Amino acid sequence: MAGSETRLRETAETPAPPDTVKILIAGGFGVGKTTMVSSVSEIKPLRTEEPLTVAGLGVDDLAGIEQKRATTVAMDFGRITISDELVLYLFGTPGQQRFWFMWNDLAVGALGAVVLIDVRRPESSFAAVDFFERRRIPFVVAVNGFDGRHPYPAEDIRESLALPEHVPVVLCDARRRDSSRDVLIALMDLLIAAAVDD
Repeated sequence: MAGSETRLRETAETPAPPDTVKILIAGGFGVGKTTMVSSVSEIKPLRTEEPLTVAGLGVDDLAGIEQKRATTVAMDFGRITISDELVLYLFGTPGQQRFWFMWNDLAVGALGAVVLIDVRRPESSFAAVDFFERRRIPFVVAVNGFDGRHPYPAEDIRESLALPEHVPVVLCDARRRDSSRDVLIALMDLLIAAAVDD
């Protein structure tokens, strides 16, 4: 009897493990997905970057990102603890079209996504917007201001991407932890609002 009481007391005192939420960080080639995961992750992120080689010439479009020297070939992974009750697992998708087949597997179990946009090359993220719309996975659009600049207001970007009003558009700098964190907060607000509406 005493043993049962001890076990019950230990169970009652043991904190419940936190809820975990899988989030995808997606977008076109070279928009800053690896940078965002790295800037906000509380652990050393898992990265699957490989150097760009001459074999990719004519396959990977480097227009506007000529300085890029490496690329994600599978995924990035990071983690951020929101509270004792909630932990986000971040999965960065590869950007090149030849690796898009992996997106379906990475999307399994994801509750939401961040679609990262480079306004210098907005067309590079059209496929990501379409991917999440078709699968009805809630997402926010994060506009990565390269060199810290945002030449267009959020509403102009919403209009150019033909985004519905319920999709948040957030201006950010993927290099900065606080800015990347604010993007994730916007996504969590969206997910919470959707859960309340259901």
